[in-house]
Amino acid sequence: MRTSQDYREKLKSMRQNVYIDGQLVTRDDPRLVGGVNIMAATLDLATDPEFEPLLTATSHVTGEKINRFCHIHQNVDDLMKKQEMTRKLCGRVGGCVARCMGIDAMNALSVITYMADDANKTEYYPRWLEYLKWFQKNNVVGCCAQTDVKGDRSKRPHQQADPDLYLRIIERKKDGIIVRGAKAHNSYAPNAEEIIVTPTRFLTKEEGDWAVAFAIPGDAKGVHQVIRPAAPRPRKYLKAPIAEIGGADSLTIFDDTFVPWDRVFLCGEAPFGGQLALLFALYHRHSYTGCKPGMADVMMGAAALVAEYNGVPRADHVRDKLADMIAVAELVYAGGIASAVKSQKSPSGTQIPDVVFANVARYHAGVNVYHEYEVLADLAGGLSATLPPEGDFYHEQIGPLLNKYIMRSPSVSAEDQHRLYRYISDTICSGHAGVMQIAGIHGGGSPIMEKIAIMGQYDIESKKKLVKYLAGIKQ
Repeated sequence: MRTSQDYREKLKSMRQNVYIDGQLVTRDDPRLVGGVNIMAATLDLATDPEFEPLLTATSHVTGEKINRFCHIHQNVDDLMKKQEMTRKLCGRVGGCVARCMGIDAMNALSVITYMADDANKTEYYPRWLEYLKWFQKNNVVGCCAQTDVKGDRSKRPHQQADPDLYLRIIERKKDGIIVRGAKAHNSYAPNAEEIIVTPTRFLTKEEGDWAVAFAIPGDAKGVHQVIRPAAPRPRKYLKAPIAEIGGADSLTIFDDTFVPWDRVFLCGEAPFGGQLALLFALYHRHSYTGCKPGMADVMMGAAALVAEYNGVPRADHVRDKLADMIAVAELVYAGGIASAVKSQKSPSGTQIPDVVFANVARYHAGVNVYHEYEVLADLAGGLSATLPPEGDFYHEQIGPLLNKYIMRSPSVSAEDQHRLYRYISDTICSGHAGVMQIAGIHGGGSPIMEKIAIMGQYDIESKKKLVKYLAGIKQ
């Protein structure tokens, strides 16, 4: 299969349309390399004996061996392996593994294009299927652009003073469509080769122009990516895997962008626009049931290790806090398993996670994010915020004194004490940490959106009937 070097070379060849702080930059800009490294890991580890069983799958279309980040889930086992893969990879890279967004969108499209064709005699599904074959063959790194900038939140797309505040079709041509608008919070977009665009909400009959889904190269003409990069602090001496990763979020602007028909997967079918938005969110929330436990794994690992280095690994308050972290992580993971086990097969053959279990799991992950950071900050103490810069530890005069006074357990070297606190500082007290905390709440949908999804699907009436029976109330 394709190598990470192939991927890196492709990024270098892409048209410059990425902006950072007013500068037009290449995709190998140092501020973007952390995200490139994460994506590269999903390619390299597919040939690692430890990861290969999880990171590869058999295409249901071609029968070929493919990267699981290009796979369309066909059964319960596929959903569970995707979840396990995500958790394991998040632990390996020390944070978000990023690539799930593209394939979550592809799975949603596999269901909705089929449904739209069945209802309207369109040809979206065969068109999408040809795109999927190319996507799988080339092991494409994709991202999803769903969230519109939305303008006045009290108004619908067609009621906005500026109709472009939700991405829309402005012209239908013989060879394709022209779209205009912007999508926000597109994580790792500058590290992706393809952008898969979906609607962000339910749409009314007046809003056909906003019911559009398509795939487009990340460097296509008329696409501008305005990036907010984030990464752990750069290191000169204490090289470590955590210092090699990072993230980048794009405000992606579609400035009268042409999309050829063979890459258009929805064009004006308002009822299916909303269904596509919900289904992408569902797949992505199920991905979070692997992602968030994976990130909790490294948080609880850091909490346990700092307690050990401080000489109090078995203190009651330490064990109590670790138990809290374990309970949330495994509850979220269990919700993902239940969502897979209770999943259903769509008419297109794609397996759809259970809505309630996936949303309950994602909700608990979101509302407990800051508690995980609180536990680690509590056990690590103030040094995670006041740790002197790295270079001071290597100063001829000051360095030996710092190494003397950073010591805790005499069984652990000063360098390892320093390494752990440098890691914790980057994890909970840096610009990158701030981004990850907010992403932990809002990525894939804010907690209120999970509650809405839960209440929209949960059978409350059956619970009322139970109580009527027990109370002797006539049904």
